[in-house]
Amino acid sequence: MAIGSREETPIAPTHHVVKSESTCMVIDVVLRFLLFASCIIAVVVMATSKQTERIPVTGIPGFTVPVPAKFTNSPAFIYFVVALSVAGLYSIITLITSLSFISKSTIPPKIFLILAVHDVLILGVVAAATGTAGGVAYVGLKGNSHVNWGKICNVYDKFCRYLGTSIFFSLFASLVLVILVILNASSLYKRIP
Repeated sequence: MAIGSREETPIAPTHHVVKSESTCMVIDVVLRFLLFASCIIAVVVMATSKQTERIPVTGIPGFTVPVPAKFTNSPAFIYFVVALSVAGLYSIITLITSLSFISKSTIPPKIFLILAVHDVLILGVVAAATGTAGGVAYVGLKGNSHVNWGKICNVYDKFCRYLGTSIFFSLFASLVLVILVILNASSLYKRIP
């Protein structure tokens, strides 16, 4: 060995580390399946949220017109559907990736890093979509007297229940992503000598 050169010998993983990695990958697969399921449920419930009510016309007594409420009426809800669809697609891709590494004896740390970084990015997208949809839904539920926006959930009750359910599943997806980030970060931390 020459002076100044450093030759590193690879450290063989111990049985404990291999078992720990295998357990982490099983948990990772389960969480990614839960992420997929919650994203799909949120998208389907939001996409099917439609209700038509007959609203009286001001100035003409006894005259009503049908007015539909659907998710495509709000850019926030459209963004929500697109963002959760992307998260659902991402969860399928990463679920397949995790399944391919579940039977390996050692998993490269690069995989945990890539998953953690992308999980954080998708978490940002899902959290932003949940926040925007939640804000618009809250205004629909409570109204805003400062800008004279009336509440609509007293009229479109079914529509608002669908929105609330969809936002709940989106919050669950955000929580799953937070747990995935923590899991992958801890897996990386365990590999630090």
